[in-house]
Amino acid sequence: MEEVLKPDEAEAAIEALLFTMGEAISAEAIGAVIGHDKATVIRLVHHLMDRYQNEKRGIRIIELDGSFQMCTSPEMYDYVIKLTHQPKKQVLTDVMLETLAIVAYKQPVTKAEIEQIRGVSCSHAINKLLEYGLITEAGRLNAPGRPILLATTEEFLRTFGVQSVEGLPSVSPEEMETLKTEAEEEVQMTLDV
Repeated sequence: MEEVLKPDEAEAAIEALLFTMGEAISAEAIGAVIGHDKATVIRLVHHLMDRYQNEKRGIRIIELDGSFQMCTSPEMYDYVIKLTHQPKKQVLTDVMLETLAIVAYKQPVTKAEIEQIRGVSCSHAINKLLEYGLITEAGRLNAPGRPILLATTEEFLRTFGVQSVEGLPSVSPEEMETLKTEAEEEVQMTLDV
């Protein structure tokens, strides 16, 4: 036999269900979980709705055609908007930085060319760099399959304090050889492990 929750326990359970699911849940589904009939669930939810309204809470429960959903109170939208418009700190991993450097120095460049230089797949790094707005699609290569060309953006220039792509520091042939050697040693160490 299913346990029937006391009203205060049932309300807490309803809150947890609505918060966790994030979408509308029918009164029947809630009732099946907390051991109450539909009419009791509706009464309990309406009691919660009244409490939230009277206490001027930041959340509300809305009724949608016999189902209930937890959402932000309209009076709180301005705060939510402020938070969502705050710049997010973007963390660039070593893989993303390597991929970004290849795009910056070789642009426009295809994903296949980047992977050939790096020697490994870089799909995740490219997707994150696109999401961060540091690179963009810059057309398509006139070749079989018409692969996408990638290039840096104005956001890249701002972020790294560069006036133009031509303003990127140059790498001497000796430094390039050192970097290649270090990369090959790193790949070999990973293969040996």
